[in-house]
Amino acid sequence: MSRVDTGYTLSTTTDLAFADAATRVREELATEGFGVLCEIDVQATLKAKLGVDREPYVILGACNPQLARAALDAEPELGTLLPCNVVVYEQGGETHISAIDAERMLSIVGNTQLGDTASEVRRRLSNVVQRAAGIDA
Repeated sequence: MSRVDTGYTLSTTTDLAFADAATRVREELATEGFGVLCEIDVQATLKAKLGVDREPYVILGACNPQLARAALDAEPELGTLLPCNVVVYEQGGETHISAIDAERMLSIVGNTQLGDTASEVRRRLSNVVQRAAGIDA
């Protein structure tokens, strides 16, 4: 397992198989108070729409209602950046787990009232990524 630094995500690899990692991510999201509002099976979609074969890749659109409310109260246009995406994918025989870095993402908004909420979302999503991958958060 290794952490991956993209500058805009909280990412790591895991020894878990893709399906097991996706299950763990869903469980850890629930533990941190997030529900999955949408799920996109990128592998199946690209196959159906473009005839393209690719390794497993799923995007989970996650939302913590209390944190989303606080963010929207501070910045009504913020809905364009929601939900927070968490991805699980396989590449080159490795399983990857990544979540958006909310502090980094919300920094583009320029609203200082979002600071505490962004930090809390980042902390919780970091916990999700690390625990789902089997790393102590």
